[in-house]
Amino acid sequence: MQFPIFTLGSVTIWDLLRHKSLSIIPNFVSSVPDPLLRLGNRLGDLVYSSMKLKGTFAAAVVLGTTLVNAECPVYTGYAKTPQGNPSNGTLGLPYMRPDPACRTFNSTAVEKVIEDMKARLKDPDIARLFENTFPNTLDTTVRYYNKTEDLAFIITGDITAQWLRDTANQFAHYHSLLGSDPELAALVKAVINNEARYVAEYPYCGAFQPPPESGLAPTHNDWADGVTVNPPVNNQTVFECKYEIDSLCGFLKLSRSYYNATKDESFLNDNWFAAVDQIFRVINEQSQGSFDEDFNFISYYNWTGGAGALSPRVPNRGNGEPKAYTGMVGTHHRPSDDLSTFAFLTPANAMLSVELAHLADMLDATGTAENISTSAREWSARIHDAVVDNIFAYETNGFGARYVMDDANVPSLLSLPYLGFLDRSDEAYVATKNLLMSGRNPYYAKGPFFSGVGGPHVDPWHPWAMSHISNIFGSDSDEEILDSLYTIVNHTSGLGLIHESQSIYNATDYTRPWFAWANSYFAEMILDLAERKPALIFADATSYIPA
Repeated sequence: MQFPIFTLGSVTIWDLLRHKSLSIIPNFVSSVPDPLLRLGNRLGDLVYSSMKLKGTFAAAVVLGTTLVNAECPVYTGYAKTPQGNPSNGTLGLPYMRPDPACRTFNSTAVEKVIEDMKARLKDPDIARLFENTFPNTLDTTVRYYNKTEDLAFIITGDITAQWLRDTANQFAHYHSLLGSDPELAALVKAVINNEARYVAEYPYCGAFQPPPESGLAPTHNDWADGVTVNPPVNNQTVFECKYEIDSLCGFLKLSRSYYNATKDESFLNDNWFAAVDQIFRVINEQSQGSFDEDFNFISYYNWTGGAGALSPRVPNRGNGEPKAYTGMVGTHHRPSDDLSTFAFLTPANAMLSVELAHLADMLDATGTAENISTSAREWSARIHDAVVDNIFAYETNGFGARYVMDDANVPSLLSLPYLGFLDRSDEAYVATKNLLMSGRNPYYAKGPFFSGVGGPHVDPWHPWAMSHISNIFGSDSDEEILDSLYTIVNHTSGLGLIHESQSIYNATDYTRPWFAWANSYFAEMILDLAERKPALIFADATSYIPA
């Protein structure tokens, strides 16, 4: 396919199609006129459409344009096959980063961390796994970014939708770099601004379509077909409207982490405050019991699959099991996107308590919205006390029912120290963790090829590597940390990436070859060990903290 080349001084339309990041072309961005940008946009869409038919994908985003400079393999397929250049370690893990021309965002700060860590990690296989996972979000998931409009659309990996929860976790290991990399910080701010629009309009939803400014077509979600959800949603904006309270926590976490790293208040705009208002609306609505004092049934949100739908029917006309007031906030679905058995999900409420306290701190530091800060602190304390009363149970309903289990998806009971809710030495947590990492947890499994905590999202015999990452964050024991670390490292099916789940019976039976959240969480854990347990992974005992 041939394209005419239009020029603006030294800048051509093909330049717009060729470059992958604003950080690479800062000098001419502001001088490109709108007509040229619109033309670049249309050509980008044309090239992308052509390549999509051939089974390839667009390489990058700049100025709101999907850009291509090579026929890049779809990363889902790319990630299923070792790409060569094996490490010098026992496992010989392959190098799995896309070609530089196919990466969706470039950060010099991220590249420096990779080089620093490769030089110090004593196990070549861990070094290679870090090299593959640390940049995976930037390498593969920035589907749209418009710095001028302050919008970014980040996919989860193999699902073309933006989950509030996933995005917060996909960027969590970059927070310390935002103060030293303005372009990376600008990307994160664009993510926050886009999500603020989503939350302000649909606070009960957790997964979204591309913003209309992107020109990207919405993705059809088969699992949303035949689903009745109230309040109703527009599937051109919403990919899936499962209400999960941790999704709103993810938005708050990304916001306060950006502020703490940059001290930039510019994202605290009308959209953002509208989103926060909606979060408090949900908190107030979902903390109530199912009946008022006159036994009128209360329903602010319900969701259920209909006849012939892939998604299941939910009892009580989509409202789930009844709940009574406890001080916690109810949820409809878990972080895994599975239905909750009981409404009060303990780890999600723990995260909510933590993030509301951080929200108050941030607002106090900026001298804004004292009323929101006060409300956030009150709710944080109330939820904290209710969580402490139920710390051994994954879910409760306020009527005395308790579901003692854990699910690998964060927030989980295993991840309470990671969330900042309690210290890893807390006696109640230690007792809980010992229970969860054993056969007393119905979703713990152990076999000849893998072990760990999984969940009903896949099946009981497919534990998730994510559970071992949470276990490491929750441990001070060198032996326990190394056991979990090498359980992960030794079981990537020889691919050098972190997958969703792994069969305990078959080393090559795993789910989701391209799962950016899991890759980011692993890299974040390695950086945690580099700071607090350097002797376990480095040849010396000197801590390393990025930026």
